[in-house]
Amino acid sequence: MRASFKRLLACRAGNFGVLTALLAVPLLGCIGMALDFTRALDERNLLMTAADAAAIGALSEQSAGVIAALSAGGNGEVTIAEEDARHLFNAQLEAAGIEISSLDISVTKTGSDLKSTVSFSAKVPTSFLRVIDKNEITVSGTANAVFKGGGFIDFYVLLDNTPSMGVGATEADIAMMEKNTSDTCAFACHDLSKSNNYYNLAKKLGVQMRIDVVRQATQKLTQTAADSMRYTDQFRMAVYTFGASATDAKLTNVAGLSSDMKSVSSAASAIDLMTIPRQNYNDDQTTDLDAALKQLKDIIQKGGSGQNKSDPEKVVFFVSDGLTDSAKGSACTKKTTNGTRCQEPIDYSFCTTLKDKGIKIAVLYTTYLPLPKNDWYKNWIKPFQSEIATHMQSCASPGLYFEVSPSEGIADAMNALFKKVISSPRLAS
Repeated sequence: MRASFKRLLACRAGNFGVLTALLAVPLLGCIGMALDFTRALDERNLLMTAADAAAIGALSEQSAGVIAALSAGGNGEVTIAEEDARHLFNAQLEAAGIEISSLDISVTKTGSDLKSTVSFSAKVPTSFLRVIDKNEITVSGTANAVFKGGGFIDFYVLLDNTPSMGVGATEADIAMMEKNTSDTCAFACHDLSKSNNYYNLAKKLGVQMRIDVVRQATQKLTQTAADSMRYTDQFRMAVYTFGASATDAKLTNVAGLSSDMKSVSSAASAIDLMTIPRQNYNDDQTTDLDAALKQLKDIIQKGGSGQNKSDPEKVVFFVSDGLTDSAKGSACTKKTTNGTRCQEPIDYSFCTTLKDKGIKIAVLYTTYLPLPKNDWYKNWIKPFQSEIATHMQSCASPGLYFEVSPSEGIADAMNALFKKVISSPRLAS
């Protein structure tokens, strides 16, 4: 017996089977635990998807909660949006067949921004972990979404319609005018003393003037504003020019401040090049940008927060070639032609007084095109032409400056600048 026992202890046959039997229980337990946790993770992912959909869906641009919150003043809880989020979350769960143990939803408004938070917890039943008395696994999560509101904005569109805007819209238009005028003039001057003035010639030749492009672009801009509105009266627009006639050149209201963009567009259709009673009338001093900006400052009240209808942001939308031509005398930064007439880049200090009132200025600089065949241009404008763009950019509020030549598409540039101003709201989870 002693010898037999020694042989049994020394024998190694079947050890793998013994070890496998001994390890089978913990191995199966680990596999079962992995399966239970995988199921719990899958259900949590489904719940997070539902929470994301609820948080974002409650802040959709046309939802009742967003419209109500942004149309009203004040900050705080938005119960309508919270109910929307709850319905959206529950609808997702019905499809997945999952039950939850708790759901907390909050939607709050701060200024023109909204934030939604959806938090949940659920108990996922186990299968294999029951052998160790673990009947369920608790999962939880939180989803956040933010709506960045564009707010309410009043736009005051200031369009330069002075004689310099009668220049051909493109280089081809300029060449056509120069070819068909005895003095190779690129400007379609609207001289009422002549029936065969260059304005009528441009119309006859089918030449498009810069003012034509600006008028059409302004009308397209009203459509962009109408399409961009998410709630009633979000955007209002007024349109101004420098006057229909040089004999009464002053800031002129073409379209009153209104959210009815069709009526604004209709009024803008009448915008045309300023007329002059005769050649060299008033020494051609017809572009007083300083006076226009000063008068606009007196018209526009202090810029608002944009949080509601009663406190809109104020934005001047300024479209010009940036060249001042007015009686300024010794205050002129460039040489004067007769001791009084001043041609110079825009004096952006008048823009600063507007910005000091909390009014933003969006500037679209329609590049002053070189006129190499024009002696006046060569003698008086060319020496400082490179400064015009710099001064126009200084007039603009940070980030709200565009320069574009007519051939590059003024309409597209105006729309792009408008969309940059309104900062289209976005959702970020």
